[in-house]
Amino acid sequence: MAEGRSAPLEIGQGIVIPAEDLSESFVRASGPGGQNVNKVATAVQLRFQLHANRTLPEDVKQRLGRLAGSRLTLSGEILIQADRFRTQERNRQDALERLAALVRKALERPKPRKATRPTRGSKERRLASKKQRSAVKRLRSSADD
Repeated sequence: MAEGRSAPLEIGQGIVIPAEDLSESFVRASGPGGQNVNKVATAVQLRFQLHANRTLPEDVKQRLGRLAGSRLTLSGEILIQADRFRTQERNRQDALERLAALVRKALERPKPRKATRPTRGSKERRLASKKQRSAVKRLRSSADD
């Protein structure tokens, strides 16, 4: 299993992930490749040190951790496995693009929810449907209950 460091990853909006926070290792992949698949390590495991990163704002790091889901390890790394393609270089590019897309999505701030109150009409419709459902259940029940 070969290991290496990749180049800095430019995300956009002036944000760059330094090469120190990225590491990649190459493992054998399943899937297409014929007999070659058993001999050559073409799959890429890209690791991004989320907690050690100093270039991303703290709120973006928190959103990124939530978006990563099960790809976030207990040690605070985001692990992306890319094995879609037959070549190491294309899998490497795929992993970097997927990480960049994840970071771009985390950069979007969610719109704050504005508390609203239900309208009078919606309250009446809800109560009417509850009455109707209650009547249906009452009719279904037997008289000796």
